[in-house]
Amino acid sequence: MPPPQKVRLGDLLIQQGLLTEEQLKIALNEQKRTGRKLGRVFVESGYVTEEGISQALARQLRIPYVDLKSFTPQPDLIRLLPEAPARRFRALILDQLPDGSLQVGTSDPTDLQAYDEISRIIRRDIQLAVVTESQLMALVDRIYNRTEQISGLAKELTAELGNVSVEFGDLLGLTPGADDAPVVKLLQTVFEEAMRLRASDIHFEPLEKLLRIRFRIDGVLHIQTEADAKVSPAVALRLKLMSGLDISEKRLPQDGRFNIKVRGNPVDVRISTLPTQYGESVVMRLLNQDTGLLGLDMVGMPTRVLERFRHALKRPSGMVLVTGPTGSGKTTTLYAALNELNSSEKKIITVEDPVEYRLPGLNQVQVHEKIDLSFTRVLRTVLRQDPDIVLIGEMRDQETSEIGMRAAMTGHLVLSTLHTNDAVSTPIRLLDMGVPRYMVALSVNMVLAQRLVRVICNNCSEAYKPTPGEHEWLRYELGDQIDAHAYRRGRGCVHCGNTGYLGRSGVYEFLDMSEEVVQALNHEDLGEFMTVARAQMAGETLRHDAVRLVVTGRTTIAEAMRISNQYEE
Repeated sequence: MPPPQKVRLGDLLIQQGLLTEEQLKIALNEQKRTGRKLGRVFVESGYVTEEGISQALARQLRIPYVDLKSFTPQPDLIRLLPEAPARRFRALILDQLPDGSLQVGTSDPTDLQAYDEISRIIRRDIQLAVVTESQLMALVDRIYNRTEQISGLAKELTAELGNVSVEFGDLLGLTPGADDAPVVKLLQTVFEEAMRLRASDIHFEPLEKLLRIRFRIDGVLHIQTEADAKVSPAVALRLKLMSGLDISEKRLPQDGRFNIKVRGNPVDVRISTLPTQYGESVVMRLLNQDTGLLGLDMVGMPTRVLERFRHALKRPSGMVLVTGPTGSGKTTTLYAALNELNSSEKKIITVEDPVEYRLPGLNQVQVHEKIDLSFTRVLRTVLRQDPDIVLIGEMRDQETSEIGMRAAMTGHLVLSTLHTNDAVSTPIRLLDMGVPRYMVALSVNMVLAQRLVRVICNNCSEAYKPTPGEHEWLRYELGDQIDAHAYRRGRGCVHCGNTGYLGRSGVYEFLDMSEEVVQALNHEDLGEFMTVARAQMAGETLRHDAVRLVVTGRTTIAEAMRISNQYEE
């Protein structure tokens, strides 16, 4: 194939009717001002889509355009081009053609240097195809995973531990300039891979003969790699040093935190250590500070739930509780609400452990138990700061709950979270904590319960026939309409790590503390309260909302059953 030819992108898009002269003039001025690529300026200005540019280039150069969303990659073939040049030249090997040449997808088929360099590296004839840069880079991230690199670094650390001449400080990266210490390189690679895979937690688990490293992705744990058990103490020691924990204490659990930068993005890491039979287990929760806040319209609430939630947020006082297990997206929902409420006329104070999002205009307080900066102490002071809205990270005990509820009863809007299974059990949980019945009845405006379900990967979604057990489970919500719907599942592909799922969406239910519900709560017989509350929520439960996502093809029946605590026998 002859080398690529240079193309003036602006002229090409005007020629094909995708751009106007005026738009090109504006984009050229913006390019001159910012230094960004012209194609990126077109896309970000909304003049033309990334796919539109790629297809226009393909037509002009008479080469194929490949949509990587529906493309099934061949990892062994792709890896013929190493990761570094693939990223540098924005290129991937897509296929081996009948004549023995390789089809290479690139986002810039006019780059002569990239063409020559790729030909030199793979030493084969190449045929170019056009792909969009965003799809290409997403596939590069998935194909060139760091599992083998992490395993290699773990073996290197094992070898160093067996070398008695190596200084322990050098091994851990404690000496100046020791950024290439084995344990430092291992942890850096683990963090980079965890962030790339959108992991929320990293688990280092010492077993009898090995150290297992697992990532929690979309709420489910996946084994990343397994290393020699010898490296476990060195990894735990380095992490404890990073988080300021007591390195001499190995018999008791410890908790801490530290901040790192992964590929330039600040990440807040919460760390917990636990002494186990074969060493210290370390679990880290990753909080990416650069993650953008979602708006309430984007979290996936059904229209009726969203309307009621917004109505509760508009009230000048009272308490709104968001409930669910750890990792169910409660904080994300509350911050979406704060983002909507945030204005120059309102003073908003948050009391959290830790502060998970940074939001301009808010007064955010980080609880620090070690110096007696507790939830209770901070809350007492907060109420003297004349706030309009207070966010309490969690109703964790009777004292915190009572202070929050008094605030809700005295003219403040209070938002908080609680760990309960559903909305109906939340008022009862507060009573069990010792909060007076009248406080719960007078202060709580609304309880929103939520879960996160995994969403079917669009790249490998396929039709699915429910099993007899799933069929019966669906009958409870759908009745005779079961066969009127089509069901789907993810087959598993490289885009989703062969899980069949990519990303998560919320499912919700709410309990409005109406007059009838409040009256029932004031009765000694909690059975009456449960009856009235469930009658109010009929047809609008977590289970019902999960089935809504099933029948619209967004999630699987198995996933809906999982979050509803119902499993096929």
